[in-house]
Amino acid sequence: MEHRILGRTGRTVSVIGLGTWQLGGDWGEVDEADARAVLDASATSGVTLFDTADVYGDGRSESIIGAWLVDNPDSGVTVATKMGRRLDQVPENYVLANFRAWTERSRLNLGVDTLDLVQLHCPPTAVIESAEVYDALDTLVQDGAIAHYGVSVETADQALAAIARPGVATVQIILNAFRLKPLDAVLPAAIDAGVGILARVPLASGLLSGKYTRDTTFPADDHRTFNRRGESFDQGETFAGVDFETGVTAAQEFAALAGDLPPAQAALAWVAQLDGVSTVIPGARSPEQARANAAAGELPPLGDDFTAAVRDLYDRYFRADVHARW
Repeated sequence: MEHRILGRTGRTVSVIGLGTWQLGGDWGEVDEADARAVLDASATSGVTLFDTADVYGDGRSESIIGAWLVDNPDSGVTVATKMGRRLDQVPENYVLANFRAWTERSRLNLGVDTLDLVQLHCPPTAVIESAEVYDALDTLVQDGAIAHYGVSVETADQALAAIARPGVATVQIILNAFRLKPLDAVLPAAIDAGVGILARVPLASGLLSGKYTRDTTFPADDHRTFNRRGESFDQGETFAGVDFETGVTAAQEFAALAGDLPPAQAALAWVAQLDGVSTVIPGARSPEQARANAAAGELPPLGDDFTAAVRDLYDRYFRADVHARW
């Protein structure tokens, strides 16, 4: 597994990490034993970054990771969590008192004195542009509650605003073969500033695995059922904001591009191999899936022709609908 420096944190992390939203909820039920098995499989496959949030299962994801850390004290895993969605996402709630309460809860859930990395969880643009917010985050660093902070964003413009802040160590953004806008300006800006990029939703909520058909259904408690068009939270988070049926068709073409490689591994490897990406954070619901995801971090370069084909697919299927929006 290749490792890279995670931006201004100075930490070395695996190019394939693990997203753990699914261990908390909104992807159907995952029991704790299965969740622990996913963490075990990821770590033994070389994964050294777990991404979570205080609202994933109302803290369940963090708590499962915390218990795993107790049993694996020498794992070397960096845990990136997120905060900001326990109250309404309005600027007046992004203040030091709330930050202290939220980080204290995460510290208890994870069983640590200092959080490795805390990311604002897709806040409004006004928050990303607020000097007072970064002053409050700097205070948490000075207090020893957090080691570093970053911002998880919805749009490329928000990413650029966050990258411009000197204290921001990382930016997390949706990036996959169906969402290419970050390649235009975000990745070059992150390289110039030394800011780490965590690429989330790298499989477009599973579309890029090539396993779905137009008739595929998901459980009622899976966001791919109840948030397909942004009914519960930002539409861009589910299937990366693309139309499901269109995504299924495009995923079939992507699978053909992958050739002998499993489509999901090709999709993950392609993102991980982009200049400026620090780590890619796919989710996994089973140890087998976790190991397959990690294997993408060991694939040889896919090459310029593959990238050109991905860009062509994006231009034909998605650019008109998603490029200006996010």
